[in-house]
Amino acid sequence: MRQLVGPPARLEGAVLLPGDKSISHRALLLNSLARGTAHVSNLCHGDDRVSMLRCLRGLGTRIDRHTDCAITGATECFNVRGRGHGGFDEPSVVLNAGNSGTTLRLVAGLLAAQPFFSVISGDRSLRARPMGRIVRPLTEMGARVSGRMEDSLAPLAIRGGGLRGIVHETAESSAQVKSAILIAGLHAKGKTTIRQPSASRDHTERMMIAMGAELATDGREATLMPSDLRSMDVRVPGDISGSAFWLVAAACHPNARISLPGVGINPTRTGVLEVLREMGARIRVENVKEEAGEPSADLVAESSDLSAVEISGDIIPRVIDEIPVLALAACFASGTTVIKDAAELRVKESDRISATVDGLSRLGARVEERPDGMVIEGGSILRGAECDSFGDHRIAMTMGIAGLLAKGETTVDGGEAAAVSYPGFWQTLNDLAQRP
Repeated sequence: MRQLVGPPARLEGAVLLPGDKSISHRALLLNSLARGTAHVSNLCHGDDRVSMLRCLRGLGTRIDRHTDCAITGATECFNVRGRGHGGFDEPSVVLNAGNSGTTLRLVAGLLAAQPFFSVISGDRSLRARPMGRIVRPLTEMGARVSGRMEDSLAPLAIRGGGLRGIVHETAESSAQVKSAILIAGLHAKGKTTIRQPSASRDHTERMMIAMGAELATDGREATLMPSDLRSMDVRVPGDISGSAFWLVAAACHPNARISLPGVGINPTRTGVLEVLREMGARIRVENVKEEAGEPSADLVAESSDLSAVEISGDIIPRVIDEIPVLALAACFASGTTVIKDAAELRVKESDRISATVDGLSRLGARVEERPDGMVIEGGSILRGAECDSFGDHRIAMTMGIAGLLAKGETTVDGGEAAAVSYPGFWQTLNDLAQRP
């Protein structure tokens, strides 16, 4: 699908974001592991949601969608009937995680603790993404896990059960790896400890604690004792990763004001706000509140004069998904922006370093590709061009925002990739661009 985008004279309006994808996944999976019934509302949209629902239902979890929920008051709500430890069914078919790395890695942690055989796989892109970082610790805990390329690629065949707690130190900070180990460790014998070089997203820890897990964390280390979870109703906050596109659009457009109500502002996820504010973006945080351990707030962004920064080191795990659109923002900043220590971007849904450099270069940006990032010379005038999504939702959306900011018309080939995490993205973009 080819999307055509042009620059509007003004960008103004309120954007209701889809539910946070990371929190949505955990709300479904952890409530499936719990005993009792939970109502999960404002769930994320898109193919990744379908992948998690399909895998959990394939294990026997009853998850029913209903409208106008009397419990939560939400227009759409999902009723999750937990199976409890040991209550899952051995799947008779291969579990399909689609394009969702989060689904595959988190469900693999769940499968490692189950006393049966299972196989989990995904689409061609997901089957090329590295899985050794979860296979090694799950194997050390006692699960038998095998896969392609010396157990480093999906499909993963897992014979689980009989796990023991471990102390695992990771070379890289990854919330998905940490979460897979914690999920497996809920019913392992003895305590499970994970140490990472820097803090990564802590949605799993927050939700586990809220649901009754005996879990202690100090940011870089988490220690879990065997625990049973209690079901918990969850209203998922708006996705801050989705907000990043509109924040950058507002900050870089010369005549813009965009408001984003109810956005999740978990401290491990607000790196994008910190970077944009360091660049000089005018962003206000209003009406802060907390629910089920997760803080949320209304964000308001306006046209701004941006300056170059360096994005590297400890903040990288907290902005890893937002780097493509932050690179776009750097095109409008005065000075030279350096992004480094982000080699993990090369093994996402696409090689996001190469894909971002390709798209921005086509638009006229002065950007240099580096092995672990890129260097962007700000101040170039972007001009409409034909860009490729490379089948990656974040690249598709970054190029869509670029089309709002470049002179002339921009074409995004493969724009349908946005539906993986944000099915309403193009409609929202068009609505904002066409408002008087």
